[in-house]
Amino acid sequence: MASSADLPAICTAFGDLLHQAGVPVTPERSARFTTSVVLAEPTSLHELYWLGRVTLTTAHDQYETYDRVFRQVFRGLVDIADIRGDAAESDEGGSPAPALPGEAPAPDTGDGGGGPEGRQGSGATPGAIDSDADADHASALAAVSARERVNDKEFSTLTDEELRLIQRLVEQLPFVPPLRRGRRTRRHRKAGDIDIRATLRRAHRSAGDPVQMVHRKRTTNPRRIILIADVSGSMEPYARIYLHLLRGAVRAIKAEAFVFATHLTRLTRQLSTNHTDVAYRQAAAAANDWSGGTRIGVALRSFVEDFGRRGMARGAVIVIVSDGWESDRPELLAETMERLSRLAHHIIWVNPRKAAESFEPLTGGMAAALPYVDTFLSGHSLRALQDVMDAISEAGDRVERSTRARARLAS
Repeated sequence: MASSADLPAICTAFGDLLHQAGVPVTPERSARFTTSVVLAEPTSLHELYWLGRVTLTTAHDQYETYDRVFRQVFRGLVDIADIRGDAAESDEGGSPAPALPGEAPAPDTGDGGGGPEGRQGSGATPGAIDSDADADHASALAAVSARERVNDKEFSTLTDEELRLIQRLVEQLPFVPPLRRGRRTRRHRKAGDIDIRATLRRAHRSAGDPVQMVHRKRTTNPRRIILIADVSGSMEPYARIYLHLLRGAVRAIKAEAFVFATHLTRLTRQLSTNHTDVAYRQAAAAANDWSGGTRIGVALRSFVEDFGRRGMARGAVIVIVSDGWESDRPELLAETMERLSRLAHHIIWVNPRKAAESFEPLTGGMAAALPYVDTFLSGHSLRALQDVMDAISEAGDRVERSTRARARLAS
């Protein structure tokens, strides 16, 4: 099996291949499968098979396709019939033993089958006769191999072919927003506080004796995710990649998307369009300062005044993607970040330049913003983007965030 570090990437590619094969795997289901693999840490393909089948399939007629793709992706290292617990076919009827993956089928020595026409099987079993098996197998392995090839490649060094591959992979990254406690409560069998009124009403059924307690538990809701990406000239090697990330977040979890160079532009409506080319064409038309100068403080101040104070940023997880090269006064950015930190639940700053060994946050903009940042990441490659996904889903609570900010200010 692949190492635990490779499994999330392979699982995501596996969900994409299932979708291409006709199984309606959504990004949410793919994220659920990836999360289950990380949490369960399967030690055998048997365990991995069942984790995928219960999280990625929704109907019995999808099992055959699932089995076939599972065998292709995981290199035939597992007998699907054994995993499912199917009874072994008897040799007394003349049926040959199924061929092992990668081996030629055993010759038919029985009287009932004759040649290949007499053998029974499906594309989901090792003994299947499938004229497209080799082509599908090669295609599946090529997709997984291609992902591994670009996983650690710096975005600014990608070729055009690799950029096209990255576009699809980035849009399908699993977004899992953190949860917050809601104001409402709902009835629960055991957990939560006792609902006195409901308990007393139910006690009328037992002559006033409260035999069964009724509990109510606070609901949980996903936090709003807001992504603000720098598309100025200094971020040009990364802007295209992060536009794909913004679109994936908008479509997967209804996130809010903004870009900026000299001014702020909201792209949520444009990127929510189903057609990919139309979405990017509309986004390019809306952001007319693409590859221009950098005014981070002005852009973030526009966000706070036009959107943040009206409620969008309150309790939200805000992801800012920028290299911190500010052309205005750093004091304006520091003031705006302080205001934003009082509104937001958690601020994540993604700076692709951070990946360089010699990097130090010495530029005026980055140095001014960092005291109000909760999580500082590079996000310079596909694997580094997974760290961004993890940071979003694991955003800390407000008390921890304030403590860290005060510590940075003190230092």
